[in-house]
Amino acid sequence: MSDEFDAVVGKVRARASPTDDERAQLQRVADAVMADAEAAIADLSVEAEVVQVGSTARGTWTAGDRDVDVFVCFPPSIDRETLEEYGLAVGHDVLPDGREEYAEHPYVVGEREGYAVDLVPCYAVEDATEIQSAVDRTPFHTRYLQERLDDNSAAEVRVAKQFLKGIGVYGSDLRTRGFSGYLTELLVLEFGGFRAFLEAVADWHPPVRLDPEDHGSETFDDPLVVIDPTDPERNVAAVLSETNVATLQHYARDLLAEPRVSLFTEDDPCPFEAADVEAAVSQRGTTPVALRFAAPDVVDDQLWPQLRKSLDGLCSELDRRGFEVLRSAAFVEDDSGKPETPDGESRGRDAVLLLEFAVAEQPAVERHEGPPVHVREHASGFFQKYDDDSEVAGPFIDGDRYVVERQRTFTTATGFLSSAAVYDVGLGQRIESALENGYEVLVGTDIAALADGFGVDLASYFDPKP
Repeated sequence: MSDEFDAVVGKVRARASPTDDERAQLQRVADAVMADAEAAIADLSVEAEVVQVGSTARGTWTAGDRDVDVFVCFPPSIDRETLEEYGLAVGHDVLPDGREEYAEHPYVVGEREGYAVDLVPCYAVEDATEIQSAVDRTPFHTRYLQERLDDNSAAEVRVAKQFLKGIGVYGSDLRTRGFSGYLTELLVLEFGGFRAFLEAVADWHPPVRLDPEDHGSETFDDPLVVIDPTDPERNVAAVLSETNVATLQHYARDLLAEPRVSLFTEDDPCPFEAADVEAAVSQRGTTPVALRFAAPDVVDDQLWPQLRKSLDGLCSELDRRGFEVLRSAAFVEDDSGKPETPDGESRGRDAVLLLEFAVAEQPAVERHEGPPVHVREHASGFFQKYDDDSEVAGPFIDGDRYVVERQRTFTTATGFLSSAAVYDVGLGQRIESALENGYEVLVGTDIAALADGFGVDLASYFDPKP
């Protein structure tokens, strides 16, 4: 099995490694961007250092990647407003057709000769524990890894990244909540290679704590804790979801038991057509209900936490009301290829909150239990509250407590989701505003209408894989 595993890894390593020409071309573009940034800085009343960061600086990028990350490191003595002003000035000078995006502060992204370029301002702090902005750590990460990675370990990292991409758990964005490039590099170094990493993962019993520099000073309540070698107070794996840790464990065992190249290849399911959705709903015998609405115009890292918060709030309230939620999901439409409005603006994206009910309808009455009769003060208050209420049955005694049977406000989950009560469940602020602007409720096989725009999401939902 070792020979078979090594053969598979050898094929992936060759496929994932950029050619000499790829490396030279990317570095030529990165050098040109940095030279332009240095020229732009010369026009400012402050000195700054330009550095290349990320996987391309560390030699761990995989073949086909075309991302160049350049940071402009300003003195910590300037205030945040000036940092942003200078950073954007340099960014727009280097990338005149670029656009502004926002993480903790704004930065400029654009294109240079077919490469996606991020030009990000940060503070040139002396130590990662002194950061004034989250991105200030990034140059420390790059220096730390450059000192420890050689050609062989970098190749092992590329294989690990390709595996994580293939099984769908690569990326620290808040939609994926997977493994970042930096985390992947640290894990491969920690265990001494890709295979050793998999063998360790296969036997993990979360929570797992790793501290490469043995300097951690904080505790964390996460399934995987990897203390940042440059910052003893930070968990590099903080964004990682419990589901993605378990998914990696599953596929680590799978690959070790049956090595095959296919696990290193991203493979979205075939999109469901409307007929596929109708068949799946009919076969399951459940009641799916979807809320479809215009997604708020925010970046995904702001949108997805709000979608999850909203979905959790709805599921909790509906479960509390006796409507058993079997499963739920949030979808956001891909805006690539969407037609533009006549004035050239994007038409925006739709979002969906999908809840699938094992129990979607309840009787007209519900049981409401009061305190035990022997708890005199509270029991008396309960009894007096309902004693003259003609709309309830009771109060009567069942066992040792008072009980009434009262009319339900909603007898169906659809009725609740179609009402103003949805705004009382702790929705994300931007999601609540979006719903207030109007939303469509689709029930049962009517959710087949979502196949146009969400076919891949529905295929993943109705035919889930680990």
